[in-house]
Amino acid sequence: MTPSPSSHSPLLAAIRQVLTEARHSLKVTVNSTMVQAYWEVGRLIVEQEQQGKARADYGKQQLKTLSQQLTHEFGKGFDVRNLRNMRAFYRAYPKRNALRTELSWTHYRRLIRIDNPQARDWYMEEAIGQNWSARALDRQVGKLYYERLLTTQQNKQEIKPVLTEAAEKTTSLADRPQDYLRDPYILDFLNLPHGPAQESTLEQSLINHLQTFLLELGKGFAFVERQQRISTEDQDFYIDLVFYHFKLKCFLLIDLKIGKLSHQDVGQMDTYVRIYDQHRKGDDDSPTVGLILCSEKSEAVAKYSVLTDSQQLFASRYMTYLPSEQELQEQLLRERATLLNQTLET
Repeated sequence: MTPSPSSHSPLLAAIRQVLTEARHSLKVTVNSTMVQAYWEVGRLIVEQEQQGKARADYGKQQLKTLSQQLTHEFGKGFDVRNLRNMRAFYRAYPKRNALRTELSWTHYRRLIRIDNPQARDWYMEEAIGQNWSARALDRQVGKLYYERLLTTQQNKQEIKPVLTEAAEKTTSLADRPQDYLRDPYILDFLNLPHGPAQESTLEQSLINHLQTFLLELGKGFAFVERQQRISTEDQDFYIDLVFYHFKLKCFLLIDLKIGKLSHQDVGQMDTYVRIYDQHRKGDDDSPTVGLILCSEKSEAVAKYSVLTDSQQLFASRYMTYLPSEQELQEQLLRERATLLNQTLET
């Protein structure tokens, strides 16, 4: 009787790898072909509209007739809404060589709904670079990831409109901590009960959803430890969460606070960072960064504490629910107004 191959045999492993790679290659090829075809359909629709009457007159009836004919011949995927998406797809990406094979049609359907071309290009590059699923992309766009990042990056010496800073601020991130941190952080994935929570509950929830939290933190972060002990000659301290950033080559210490930011919170984090720099930071590491995550910020503390000028200490608000786009926009405007006032006063 011929023995069956072991599930760990080299032969089976080699064949499994070949088949897995072939399936992946086929999936990429099919996806790329479909994206290219939809782009071509969009191009043909746009060109027909431009040759005929005004778009409003061409409108619904023409697309409806086209949808019915295509659905009859090719099946699902050609309803009026999807034909509009294909038309918008071509308008957003008029150059065919700008299309990326790494992204699916579902990715592109989300991208074409972003009006700002610079934001759209940034989200596209991030989705590719960070290997975001279409669902992750949709989540990040909905949370104004791009706009929050830009707001955090605003330079106190030169305040410019957020959306005009896109290429300059996000095409190539500078090696500064503030270019990788943002405000606020959206932690709706924790599904915490309504009402105030304990800091220990918040910390445990973040650990339970670590992968999603890393996505919210952004590129380059790796988890190191929770409740990490650091010691001086006469006292022990425990840091809630410790991460390492491979681009900045530095440790990130996170202290979780329920309630409004206080001077004591800032002083405590300042102590943690100084001790960490002295006792834990390697010779090749950059200065340690401390981030206080609080449920409510204080303009007075931010203005009259070491947070004002420090390149190592930062405070950001966290939100345990997914706010509406309007709420986020309003908060970003408030943050920019506060930053502008501080700049004018200095």
